[in-house]
Formats: sequence, structure tokens, C-alpha cells
Amino acid sequence: MLNLIFVFVTIVSFVFYFYFKTKQFRSPLPIAKKWYKSKANIGFGSFILFFALNQAYLFPGLYTFIIVTILVILGIYVIVENIKKARHYGQFVEEEFRINQ
Repeated sequence: MLNLIFVFVTIVSFVFYFYFKTKQFRSPLPIAKKWYKSKANIGFGSFILFFALNQAYLFPGLYTFIIVTILVILGIYVIVENIKKARHYGQFVEEEFRINQ
């Protein structure tokens, strides 16, 4: 059951990444592009995190846990840094949309 939850959340994270990555490519506004990029990277970081947790659940072993630890730290770092960026750029996105329309 836990494996299915990890697989589901991993797939949702990838869809979240893909959705915001396409929004980034389609947006003509520079700050909006950076905002969408940071939101896509949050999805990518959560993909890394949940993929690593799923691997730890499926293949318990010393080497797996070493690699999973590295991936979990990397995933959390990517998520935290891009949440900060998304909050920063989010302040200016609405103003940029209003000015350019």
C-alpha cells in the first residue's frame, strides 16, 4: 500500500513539473517565466524526494540507503530553494501581467 502511495505522489510530482515547465516555455513575460520555472523545480524536487523514498521502501539495503539519503537531501534542498524563489517572483507576477495586458 505504501508503495502505491509513493508511486502516485511521484507521478503527480512529475505532472506538476511538466505542467509548469510548459507554462514557462509558453509565457512571454520574463518574471512569469522565472516564477513558472521555480514552480516546476518544486515539482522536480518532490519527484526526486518521493522517488528516493520509494526506492528505499522497495530495495532496503546499505547502498540503497546511502544513495537515498543523498537524493532526499538533494530533493529537500531543491524544494526549499525554489519555494523561496517562487515566493519572491510571485510578488511581481501579478504586476507584470497587469502592466503587459
